[in-house]
Amino acid sequence: MSSEKAKIQPVLFAVPDRVEDKSLSESQLRKSSTRPEDLINTAAVQSAHEQADACGFCFGSGMEVVEGKGARRCRCRTQNAQTNLLADARIPRRYSECSMQNYYPAHGNGSQFRAFNYAVRLMHDYPAVERGLLLMGPVGVGKTHLSVAIVRGLLEKGVGCLFYDFGSLLKQIQDSYNPISQTSELKVLAPVYQAEILVLDELGASKPTDWVRDTMMQVIGKRYNDKKLTVFTTNYMDARRAPTDETLEDRIGVRLRSRLYEMCKTVVVEGEDYRRRRDAQQI
Repeated sequence: MSSEKAKIQPVLFAVPDRVEDKSLSESQLRKSSTRPEDLINTAAVQSAHEQADACGFCFGSGMEVVEGKGARRCRCRTQNAQTNLLADARIPRRYSECSMQNYYPAHGNGSQFRAFNYAVRLMHDYPAVERGLLLMGPVGVGKTHLSVAIVRGLLEKGVGCLFYDFGSLLKQIQDSYNPISQTSELKVLAPVYQAEILVLDELGASKPTDWVRDTMMQVIGKRYNDKKLTVFTTNYMDARRAPTDETLEDRIGVRLRSRLYEMCKTVVVEGEDYRRRRDAQQI
């Protein structure tokens, strides 16, 4: 019995060793080796993904062929450019859907029809336009809507635009003097100076301190000198309708109002506050 056990024991110890070695060898082989067919399949999948993501008109080349007209810049590149221009325009979310198509002048309101026609003409005729617009009137008559509609129409033509509430712009300039804000006056003002079309909403709304007037003169004077097209909206009129009323000239100063006459066509917009009317209609 002891001799039989002695013969068996070497076999029992040897078999697990060989099995373990074989298993490790195959595992290492799987980790370290790459089959040619795997490379082919990976490349094919990657190529398929790239083709699926590519534009169906230019297939990623940026140029599309138009039958009978030759090659032109692909519409996908134009759409991407418009998306970037829209993001850079800083249109407030409240007015993001404003357009000429959904501006509805009140029935019988000639001033709103007139303002609409001026806005459409500017949008269609640009760049053959020498002056911007100064939309002047009480609150809630659609001045901001029209100014944003002009921006959106020009963006579709590939024209760079910038929208700013004037009070917000002054606040950003003021904050730029604070080192904690990590901004600079030039960083805030450069886009305002350089914008092909600028909309300044609520002109005159900020309290007319010396600093505010100097800053307005700096911003508007720069665009005036560079002949940059600007659209303004304001709630202040040129004439007092009551003894206590302030005029636009009272708010921005004589010099600046004089420049606006040359920069813009003044368009008075009258009417009922649509927000109040909408509130009254809601149950």
